[in-house]
Amino acid sequence: MKAKIFPAFLIFFLLSASHAFTQNKYEREHRIKKSQFPQVALDFISSDLEHAKRIRYYKETDSAKVSYEAKFKKDRLKYSIEFDESGVLEDVEIEIKQVDIPNDVYAKLNAYLQKRFLKYRILKMQQQYPLLENDTETTLKNAFQNLMLPSIKYELIVAGKSDKNYEQFEILFDANGNFEKIRKSLPPNYDHILY
Repeated sequence: MKAKIFPAFLIFFLLSASHAFTQNKYEREHRIKKSQFPQVALDFISSDLEHAKRIRYYKETDSAKVSYEAKFKKDRLKYSIEFDESGVLEDVEIEIKQVDIPNDVYAKLNAYLQKRFLKYRILKMQQQYPLLENDTETTLKNAFQNLMLPSIKYELIVAGKSDKNYEQFEILFDANGNFEKIRKSLPPNYDHILY
């Protein structure tokens, strides 16, 4: 009897473990001074920040790498420009709302979320312009013109309920709304708040 139960249990365990597997994102973002930001990156974006408001600099540390991010508001849009540790551009992100996404693409995003979670809430949506063929000038130009290109991505920060409790996820979709990647993320760092 025990010999029959063990293989069935093993198969069930392997199937449930593979279904539940997601890559975890242990990322912490800390605000830094302008002087701590890579000079190469500052030199590169200084002309783009001339008419920007509320410029802030951050250092992101996650389980795999260190990156730097400049966040600011320009032309009534919230931007985030991310650089690697040596100051090379990685991507540009613009915070968006549902109306900024084509209806058919949003329907696909929503269908994925409904299938993946029992309940969910979209906390943040971003349109992402990844670095194209090491052409930083074109990538920045496309992002600041807010162009709808086939190379853009949509990044959603979602609080989703799978079993009993909510967890936060970062989900990446391509320009057509096709799922690409999901990573479990930690909630924002509130170390600066004293109780």
